[in-house]
Amino acid sequence: MNKQLLALEQQLGTSRLDRIEETWMAEQGLELYLKRDDLLHPIISGNKWRKLKYILEHALSLKAQTIISMGGAYSNHLHALAYIGKQLGIKTKAKIRGERPAKLSPTLLDLIAWGMELEFVSRTDYRQLRQYKQHDALLDMQAGEYWLPEGGAMVLALQGVAEIIAEINIEYDALCVPCGTATTLAGLVSAAAEDKQILGFAALKGASFLEAEVQHLLNNQSCHNKQWLIQLDYHFGGFAKVKPELLDFIQQFEQQHQIQLEPVYTGKMLYGLYTLMQQGFFKSGQKIIAVHTGGLQGKRGFATL
Repeated sequence: MNKQLLALEQQLGTSRLDRIEETWMAEQGLELYLKRDDLLHPIISGNKWRKLKYILEHALSLKAQTIISMGGAYSNHLHALAYIGKQLGIKTKAKIRGERPAKLSPTLLDLIAWGMELEFVSRTDYRQLRQYKQHDALLDMQAGEYWLPEGGAMVLALQGVAEIIAEINIEYDALCVPCGTATTLAGLVSAAAEDKQILGFAALKGASFLEAEVQHLLNNQSCHNKQWLIQLDYHFGGFAKVKPELLDFIQQFEQQHQIQLEPVYTGKMLYGLYTLMQQGFFKSGQKIIAVHTGGLQGKRGFATL
């Protein structure tokens, strides 16, 4: 690995497995563990580092001088990219969804502080950007520029995500992860044994298209796991939308287990997972692992948390 990236990785914390115990789980004969990727780093936590690791290795091998990506005003992906760009001395640019707000979000202020150049684009133009899926695909690219699709949705991201599987040192039956672009889900599917059930929990409304995105990312990957599916019913109205029952769940979970959640990804996944467990989706005796994908900086967009 590139020496700069290796030095950055050596600063990361340990992602441990925490047992989440509830009386009703024990009564149903279920065990739940949380893979604490939120502990990797206060900024490049969770799946952000996982996805970026080998993409950045590729960009550095091409001697890229500028990395261009896209995201919203509270994007965890851009937040991590801007920070890493500053650490590595690589220029970063971002195309931000929507008009420039009168008051910039805390996330956008961080991006600017870390040297990321922001360009606000219309929602129509933003959707068009999603068609560019390769590092050299963006129109009008200049020499030394590297295009990174939304959320790090590249095949190279799967290799870093797959390392989660190697770190799990207990037997388990199901592995759960929140889904934005579903890149993390694809990475887990690419590495998981064929007898493991892999569940994604969509954070956005109308996300059935994510199944095709996963298949696209898995093309030419030698994976054997076919037991994966995406739960579409726990989006709470859409991406970054919340409802009182979700916020109540997060507050209760944090008080009981002393683990912070955010309502965009991991909070929705755990709410959905708890619901499925209580509805008998899993068999008695099964062990379930849920991945905490970090991104706690996103809580700043919700005044009640």
